[in-house]
Amino acid sequence: MFDCDVLVIGGGIVGLSTAYALTRAAPGTRVTVLEKEHALARHQTGRNSGVIHSGIYYRPGSLKARYAVEGAAEMVKFCAEWGIPHEVTGKIIVATDREELPRLHALVQRGRENGIPVRELGPAQISEYEPRVRGLAAIHVGTTGICDYGAVSERLAEASEARILYGAEVTAIDRRAWGVAVRTADGRVVRAKVLVNCAGLHCDRIARLAGDDPGMRIVPFRGEYYELADPSLVRGLVYPVPDPAFPFLGVHLTRGIDGGVHIGPNAVPALAKEGYGWSVVRPRELGATLAWPGSWAIAREHWRYGAGELHRSLSKRAFTDAVRRLLPVVEESDLRRAAPGVRAQAVLRDGTLVDDFLFREAARTVHVLNAPSPAATASLPIGREVATRALAHL
Repeated sequence: MFDCDVLVIGGGIVGLSTAYALTRAAPGTRVTVLEKEHALARHQTGRNSGVIHSGIYYRPGSLKARYAVEGAAEMVKFCAEWGIPHEVTGKIIVATDREELPRLHALVQRGRENGIPVRELGPAQISEYEPRVRGLAAIHVGTTGICDYGAVSERLAEASEARILYGAEVTAIDRRAWGVAVRTADGRVVRAKVLVNCAGLHCDRIARLAGDDPGMRIVPFRGEYYELADPSLVRGLVYPVPDPAFPFLGVHLTRGIDGGVHIGPNAVPALAKEGYGWSVVRPRELGATLAWPGSWAIAREHWRYGAGELHRSLSKRAFTDAVRRLLPVVEESDLRRAAPGVRAQAVLRDGTLVDDFLFREAARTVHVLNAPSPAATASLPIGREVATRALAHL
C-alpha cells in the first residue's frame, strides 16, 4: 500500500540531511525525496556563499546558535570524511565607524556565550589578516570555514540511499488516518506513512496543501552578488558588523572554495519565489506576498533600510560605495556580476521576521517552515531533529 515510509518534499540540503538522518537513525526506513527540479540543490543550497558559519551572531540558547555551532564542526568532519572540498579559514568582522563599536563588543560577548573562540583586533592587527581592509576594530572568529554545499548535498543523497524523484512538483496532498498521498504535476502519486515538508521557498504553500495553517508566509528576498576581478585583494572572509534590527548580515567579502571572491549579498524583495532578477515576475506569487499583512508591516518598519538596499541593487556605484567601507581600494571596474540567490524568510502576520529555525507538526506530518542561513551550516543537526520528529509519527 505504501510506496515509502517517509516522504520528504524538497531536495535541498535540509531535505537531504533529513533523509540521511532517517536512514542512519532507523536502518531499513524507506525514504523518498520529491524534487521539482531536475537536479539537487538548485535554489538556496546551491546559490549561497558556501560559508560554514561559526554561530557567533545568534541568540544564546536559540536553535540557530546551538545547531550552527554543532553543525559547523560536523560539516567540517563530514567534508573531510567524504573528500569534499572545504577549508577552515576563520573570518574577521570589522567595525568601520564608532557607532558600530558597541555592537562589535556585544558580538564578542555573544560569541563567548555560544562557546566560540573570538580574538579582538585593533587596526594594525586587521592589516595582518587583510592588508587592504580598513577598520577601527575587528574580531577574528577562528571556526568559520567554506565548503561546496552542492557537493555535500550530492553526498548526503548518495549516503542516505533514498529514492529521489526529479521533476516532481507537488500539486496536491491527501492526508488520511492511514497516511499521506501526494500527487505531482506529472501525475505521479506517492503514498507514505509520514510526510516531511522541506520545500524551502515553497514550504508555506506545501503546508497549506496538506491542510495546515502555517501561521506565516515565506517572503522572498533576493541577494545579489558581485565577484572581484582581482581576487588577490582579499585573503579570506571579511564581514561588517550586522545590525541586529534586521536579519541580514550586510555586504561582505567571501573567498570561496574555488578561490574567487564574492561580494554581497544585498537584500531586496523578490517578485517571485524564485525571482533571481527584476525581470522574473510571477503575479500569483507576488499577489500572495502583497496580500499577507506581514509584508506591509515589514515595509512600514524597515522602509529606510529597504530603500538603501534597493538603491544598491539598481546602482553599481552605490554597491561599490558600500564595499569601500571595508575595502577602500575597490573600484566599480573591479566588480563583476555573479549569480544571485533568494532567501526564504518566514514572516508572521504582524510583520515579525522569524529569527530562528521553525518546525511545526501535524497529523503524520513535519513542516520545516523557516530554515534560511545558517541552515546549510546547521543542516546535519537540523536533519536529525526533523528525522526524530518524523520517526515519532511512524
